[in-house]
Amino acid sequence: MRRIDVITISIGIFATGGIIYLVFQAVGFDGLSAGVWSQALLIIGVLAWTLTYLFRVANKDMTYNKQLQDYEDAVLQKRLEEMTPEELEKLQQEMEQDKS
Repeated sequence: MRRIDVITISIGIFATGGIIYLVFQAVGFDGLSAGVWSQALLIIGVLAWTLTYLFRVANKDMTYNKQLQDYEDAVLQKRLEEMTPEELEKLQQEMEQDKS
């Protein structure tokens, strides 16, 4: 994530809090109650967002992990393509020996 993305998200969260506060006031809450409820909703939202991030980390569903796996697959595929038929046959025999 770039620095500008973090700044944009922060401004968005701040603006959302202000909008929620104004909505609560328009509905009929006094200033104090509107502030408390808007803060509570924002905290719940941020905690839910953080939990989704932690869930992705626990499942290794992060962009870095995907990129690393794609790179490793590409390297192995390139090595496999560069092997001679004799080397491929030898590798296949070794794999069959490992199975038994």
